Amino acid sequence: MAVWCARLAIDRWRLVEGIAAGQGADAAPLTLIAETAHGPRIAAANTAAMAAGALAGMMLADARAVCPDIATAPSDPAGDLAFLEGLAVWAQRWGPWSALDPPDGVVIDVTGAAHLFGGERALLADARRRLAARGIAARAAIAPTAGAAWALAHHGPDDAILAQDADAEQMLSGLPAAALRLDDDVLLVLRRLGLKRLGDLGGVHREALARRFRNRRSAAANPLVRLDQLLGRVPEPLLPVVEFEAPLVQRRLMEPIRHRELLDQVVSDLAADLARALEGAALGARRVEMGLWKVDGEVVVRRLELAAATRDAGHVAGLMAAKLDDVDAGFGIELARLRAAWTEPLALAQRDFEAAAEDHGTSLAACVDRLSIRLGEGAVRRPVTHPSHVPERAQRWQPPLAPTPAAQAEFAFHARPLKLLDRPEAIAVIYETPDGLPHRFRWRGALHEIVRAEGPERIAPEWWREPSNIRLRDYYRIEDKAGRRYWIYRHGVVDDGRGGLPEWYLQGLCS
Repeated sequence: MAVWCARLAIDRWRLVEGIAAGQGADAAPLTLIAETAHGPRIAAANTAAMAAGALAGMMLADARAVCPDIATAPSDPAGDLAFLEGLAVWAQRWGPWSALDPPDGVVIDVTGAAHLFGGERALLADARRRLAARGIAARAAIAPTAGAAWALAHHGPDDAILAQDADAEQMLSGLPAAALRLDDDVLLVLRRLGLKRLGDLGGVHREALARRFRNRRSAAANPLVRLDQLLGRVPEPLLPVVEFEAPLVQRRLMEPIRHRELLDQVVSDLAADLARALEGAALGARRVEMGLWKVDGEVVVRRLELAAATRDAGHVAGLMAAKLDDVDAGFGIELARLRAAWTEPLALAQRDFEAAAEDHGTSLAACVDRLSIRLGEGAVRRPVTHPSHVPERAQRWQPPLAPTPAAQAEFAFHARPLKLLDRPEAIAVIYETPDGLPHRFRWRGALHEIVRAEGPERIAPEWWREPSNIRLRDYYRIEDKAGRRYWIYRHGVVDDGRGGLPEWYLQGLCS
């Protein structure tokens, strides 16, 4: 079952403002505004505003030209997404799992659940009634596939149902091409080709459409993939929404505080409360968020990423204190809240109290956290090998305490220099043509005579990720008269059909 909340942003704004449906909510033109580089732009409009000519995507200045008395309010995309996530969890009353369909839809798996509500027609009626009771205007449809349900909810009749054994291709042929959930530029191409409805696509050979859209890799840019998903010919993976209650603790202060010493005490108390909550759930925090509500209504939020799951109150409080150095309390802080937004299982352990006191705060994870606070997020990383013969791709970076990848391919049969340049530098080389050893090269203005050379080590392009015109490389270990050793390579060979003359590069310095 697909549920489309066509006026999600407006309905949520109305609910936040405490305006019930039918109480003049749409009597006056109202738009939600998003700030852009070119000025305010309309993100959503109510019924009265759309009747006056204001549409989503229009600049506010243009809308005021056709409707001078239009009212505005700031849009909140993040709040809308959070509201949609909560709606997806709430919608699991009709099926075992649900998935988001951003920006304003939800898909629910109702397989085998319709009989619990008296049939699919009764299930749709129950969904419509409950959504209306929550003040949300929505359309819903049921079909064998998520794509077909989405198409019927957006472009089909009200409360449409497509039976499992029905001829879906014939029943959906009258829907517009937009029912395939394609990008705007792809829909424009289809309209120019005269393919305005799903039935029109059936009259075109698949080979012709495949050639026309062969470079479109995403599903939203390829009408053939979307059509196959709609008809159930290929699966469409969906990511279920899983309900998660983040551990949260707060302090509502009797008197607003303005001094840093008092704030540090509040943070320490909150960290201790959060540690107890995490311990009760056998969890450890990986991301902690601190919210401070000021008397003047401003909310200050600070986030903390941890290298490993922990519930050490002192460690969390110390790191969070470093994040609060630039906080201006103003007239005072009256509410403080600490939330573990990302947690991982952390088993309970029985430890000796004296041993715990001796090594308190000296773990590798604590050291990494302190370095990250001092140097910045993402500044502490560690290299890991990656299975690739191309030197610049044979290493990747990951967080310092992330799990070590599975055993990688070993390349011990070809040693690599200890120092690689950030990027290969072009050099001029005199060598034996067409593919012989190099004899002399010029690098950074200096001429080097080569007395020893070893190679080549030929590395072919990675055909699964490179375009067909990428040239192969021949690597050489060389030594000049001064005893300095280099690692150079020839990019391409003569008459390989992939470019002009070969080019030479220096990539590393050998010990």
